[in-house]
Amino acid sequence: MTDADLIARYDGRVPRYTSYPTAPHFTPEVGAQIYAGWLEKLPAGAPVSLYLHVPFCDRLCLYCGCNTSVVHLERPKRIYARTLMREIALVAQTVGRRLQVSHVHWGGGTPTVLPPDCLTDIMESVRGHFNLLPDAEIAIEIDPTSLSPDRLAALAQMGITRASLGVQDFDQAVQDAIGRQQSFEETAACAQALRGIGISSLNLDLIYGLPHQSEESLERTARQALALRAGRVAVFGYAHVPWMKKHQSLIPEASLPGARARFAQAKTVRRVLEREGGYIPVGLDHFARPGDAMAEAALGRKLHRSFQGYTTDAAPVLIGLGASAIGSLPQGYVQNAPGVPAYSAAINEGRLAVSRGAALTPDDRLRRAVIESIMCELEVDLQAQARAFDADPAPLLADAQVLAGFQADGLLSWDGTRIEVTEAGRPFVRNIAAVFDRYLTQQTATPRHAVAV
Repeated sequence: MTDADLIARYDGRVPRYTSYPTAPHFTPEVGAQIYAGWLEKLPAGAPVSLYLHVPFCDRLCLYCGCNTSVVHLERPKRIYARTLMREIALVAQTVGRRLQVSHVHWGGGTPTVLPPDCLTDIMESVRGHFNLLPDAEIAIEIDPTSLSPDRLAALAQMGITRASLGVQDFDQAVQDAIGRQQSFEETAACAQALRGIGISSLNLDLIYGLPHQSEESLERTARQALALRAGRVAVFGYAHVPWMKKHQSLIPEASLPGARARFAQAKTVRRVLEREGGYIPVGLDHFARPGDAMAEAALGRKLHRSFQGYTTDAAPVLIGLGASAIGSLPQGYVQNAPGVPAYSAAINEGRLAVSRGAALTPDDRLRRAVIESIMCELEVDLQAQARAFDADPAPLLADAQVLAGFQADGLLSWDGTRIEVTEAGRPFVRNIAAVFDRYLTQQTATPRHAVAV
């Protein structure tokens, strides 16, 4: 079967499966009071992860699907930083004891748009209310064009151990179309500066499917990315969802590559990273150098999937802090109010800012494990997973009957119990995972997710 045939058959809209149930199925029935009860019952001794969301940027990138806005004035940034520190204290107070923290991830938006003293103060607040383990990873997302010397010094003071640099594409025409001017030289200087303060673990983000992209332009960008010597590279397909992100409507749809061109672009980047750079493919869309912790996790079947994508973070609890931040606890998921005003009002009144979430059922837990195994390990034994959850495998096996078509197309092998995704099936792993998504099969109207390819 040709690539064109596969695209025609499988290029529908399916979730990215950074959670299960996915965020469109969160409801207001899970609110602040339920979240407080979950926090109070967190298991003793197990480490947790923290995610801190900063919903501000210095510029509007037209492709962006994140919860962020352009803010230039310093005052609202300082107000938000104070609110974030209040939430840190409130969550710690609700838990009632000092939790051990194995990972801290700053995301956005662009966290480094905050004033340097705000960054260091927030990090000190984290250390004041939680016990950071000696080997805790502290990661932050950075716009390479706006990392000033004082913010660089703040990162060193904060103890940052990993930085993620947004690149997307170095081609000038593409950058003009998405409103993100960023030269290779600026990016390389940023990487050098970060390494100069001891941050040797770097991630890069690339995107295919952007306006005016071609296989040739992405091949050039991928080769330039190799020169930056990052430990990890994420290669995402652009999600054009203007009904959710109005600013994306400024991108003319006629300038976007079609499904077949997107597929070819993804293959081009992968070829350069693997054959020329020696990167190991990780899951659907990540690549890691041999010896990197993510490559080792993938090879050792210890990879995980979270709201930040693929991760080595094995903590059973993720506490989300900041507007729109999502948390994952043993009982389910919670999400803070997405807007800064509503989020700030709750925190400043001494209330947790959760506005919606999802309480996990036994079936959710089983299917989440199945989906994560498919997304991370590209294989799953349905009988073994059911036994691990003391569940009847019959519903999973019934859902799996449609896998015969995937097998006939060469995307996986299926022996009636065990699924193994082939290399040809890797680009379609979300489609395979979706077979076990009870919410997709039961709903009457499908949420408009990003395209699968």
